[in-house]
Amino acid sequence: MGDYEVLNPPRGGCCPPMDLMRSEPMQLVQIIIPIESAHITLSYLGDLGLLQFKDLNADKSPFQRTYANQIKRCGEMARKLRFFREQMTKAGISPSPMPTTPAHIDLDDLEIKLGDLEAELIEVNANSEKLQRTYNELLEYMLVLQKAGEFFYSAQSSATAQQRELEAQQTGDGSLESPLLPEQEMLMDPSKQVKLGFVSGLVPKDKSLAFERILFRATRGNIFLRQVPIDDPVTDPVSGEKVAKNVFVVFYSGERTKTKILKICEAFGANRYPFTEDVGKQIQMIEEASGKISELKSTIDVGLLYRDNILKNIAHQFEQWNHLARREKSVYHTLNMLSLDVTKKCLVAEGWSPIFATGQIQDALQRATYASNSQVGSIFQVLYTKESPPTYFRTNKFTSAFQEIVDAYGVAKYQEANPGVYTIVTFPFLFAIMFGDWGHGLCLLLATLYLIFREKKLSSQKLGDIMEMMFGGRYVIMMMGLFSIYTGLIYNEFFSVPFELFGKSAYGCRDPSCRDATTAGLIKVRNTYPFGVDPEWHGSRSELPFLNSLKMKMSILIGVAQMNLGILLSYFNATFFRNSINIWYQFVPQLIFLNSLFGYLSLLIIVKWCTGSKADLYHVMIYMFLSPTDDLGENQLFPGQKTLQLVLLLLALISVPWMLIPKPLLLKKQHQERHQGQSYTMLQSTEESLEVDHDHNSHEHEEFEFSEVFVHQLIHTIEFVLGAVSNTASYLRLWALSLAHSELSSVFYEKVLLLAWGYNNIFILIIGLIVFISATIGVLLVMETLSAFLHALRLHWVEFQNKFYEGDGYKFAPFSFVLLYEEED
Repeated sequence: MGDYEVLNPPRGGCCPPMDLMRSEPMQLVQIIIPIESAHITLSYLGDLGLLQFKDLNADKSPFQRTYANQIKRCGEMARKLRFFREQMTKAGISPSPMPTTPAHIDLDDLEIKLGDLEAELIEVNANSEKLQRTYNELLEYMLVLQKAGEFFYSAQSSATAQQRELEAQQTGDGSLESPLLPEQEMLMDPSKQVKLGFVSGLVPKDKSLAFERILFRATRGNIFLRQVPIDDPVTDPVSGEKVAKNVFVVFYSGERTKTKILKICEAFGANRYPFTEDVGKQIQMIEEASGKISELKSTIDVGLLYRDNILKNIAHQFEQWNHLARREKSVYHTLNMLSLDVTKKCLVAEGWSPIFATGQIQDALQRATYASNSQVGSIFQVLYTKESPPTYFRTNKFTSAFQEIVDAYGVAKYQEANPGVYTIVTFPFLFAIMFGDWGHGLCLLLATLYLIFREKKLSSQKLGDIMEMMFGGRYVIMMMGLFSIYTGLIYNEFFSVPFELFGKSAYGCRDPSCRDATTAGLIKVRNTYPFGVDPEWHGSRSELPFLNSLKMKMSILIGVAQMNLGILLSYFNATFFRNSINIWYQFVPQLIFLNSLFGYLSLLIIVKWCTGSKADLYHVMIYMFLSPTDDLGENQLFPGQKTLQLVLLLLALISVPWMLIPKPLLLKKQHQERHQGQSYTMLQSTEESLEVDHDHNSHEHEEFEFSEVFVHQLIHTIEFVLGAVSNTASYLRLWALSLAHSELSSVFYEKVLLLAWGYNNIFILIIGLIVFISATIGVLLVMETLSAFLHALRLHWVEFQNKFYEGDGYKFAPFSFVLLYEEED
């Protein structure tokens, strides 16, 4: 496994208990499958989902592989199924759930059936679209007949009245040839009057002004345009969308002008319809259009009912067909990763599987051989390789979310210590330190319990992005809520208010004036508060320990403890991989350096708590470096403290070169010893062993660059020394966010709820209560939860995992139909 060796446990037996500390022991296996049973064998292995196949045809393009045509067929079926889904969505029809015992369907029969259904649907849709377009055109035609008829009727009446008035004033016998001419044209010499043509139709309302302007400019004003808006939007025959339109009539003179008008109508998407001036013909055309509209409506309804029946029949089996198509495509895609042997009668597969799955895989191969009636069974054998296996942790619905938190940083290297085990406890605990309020924690817990109790129903529904994340991390949030209740009880905070849940406060007033005092006046009058922080510790009296000071010191203690845990895990990794250099020249000096400084600070905090001393720990730690030989004076906490500080300071100074210098020198020495006398080697007995040794020696004979190794170790040393300081300071975010959360809660409680209560007005109280609840939910339960979550995530990724976790592995991705269906959902 690279530069380390892992001893695998023995094979066989049933599945071992789930172990999150180390990834499952993996093995590289080879399976030789007869071609006649290859498809059903892959189907059985896909149901099992415990084998990750390697691509043995990486040098071939997708079109050069054996089963390229089958994948193309499956892709075509998937396209047809997507078409069916789109049609069902438009019709408002939902596919039926997947049956628990699906019927067997042959792939060839399904392909034919899908093709027939697609052709039938396309034909039905084409006829329906054609009828719908004709129907929409008739509706528009009816509007043109009505609106233009009204316009012609009013114009005709007006022209007749003007003609009668003109005849009364003049003695001439002139006649009116065009009743729609303006008044000044009517007064002209009748011999100069001309017959006008007109074009009628509908134009989109948002284009009507531009339409009128272009017509005027193109004809130089030699037209007369009349537009009438339609009250309701109409369905456009071309686009099929609802559009607000105007009925227009354009009067013109001359064929050239008509040609220009027709081109402008086409450019603006104006639909033109014929119209006659004859009132009798208008009535006849309206009656004919109304009859055709009724007939088309009935025909369209029948067609839609027929189409819906087809889609309903498809919906009953859609999920089953869809799963089969995806399943077959994944099988053929995996078969394309297998290589043909020289006889072209067998397929050779290689892949990774957990050792515990050996029996299950062999059983699946036997069942596949029996089901396919093959005369030759599949051959299963284990290969030995230096290649690093994938990482596989068996998780359940509780541990999977915590493992995802770790994998988001990086997948563990094979057999590397998994931080996910500790994250189950440390992540919600660090969150709870920052979120410590048992009232808010109770709100989180209740919200999460709702998701957990309804997880079967919610898991089958499509949730939004945010809700999907919350549902996926429901057990993480549940643990966060439980730990927040615990730390809230420790802090004695319920929506920032302290309660005497476990008894009376241990402190009381020395005299009546102490109630308003801010510095002194309280004495211990009864036994120590039994659990958590005394309610009086929330005050500001300097004679009592401050809750904020307690939180700050607890943050340091927890940070140092978690960093020590990270260094211990680096020791376990080095021991597991038999890396003695890292044990003695990385783990030991790191542990000494960290605890000589910050472990000693943690010891001083505990001693100060136990003795009740008023020593200034800042002064102690600063002068430990600036003046290590000076007397401590009143800051001395225990006898021999000065001597202990000198020893710890010396150990801290020694540990830095201890980390830096010996490891590169020892690596160089090991490299020289490893390759000394290897110019000549014995020939191996088999060709296979020659190939294995060739790969192994090519890896070992890489050139050793001492300068690169030394610079790399220098970077690691500087990173750890500076990181020990910065990481310890970074844990103070636990104190800072806890303080911010407590202060925000206090502000909302005192400045909103209590202030509204003081007005003795029910309306103000209701408004104040609404504002308090909104602020609590929006700020404290949403924003503060997210903030504390991200900070806890950072503390795990940076301050904790950088001590031991490389995270440069890759996930075990088996060929599994279950994973295929989960990806589809």
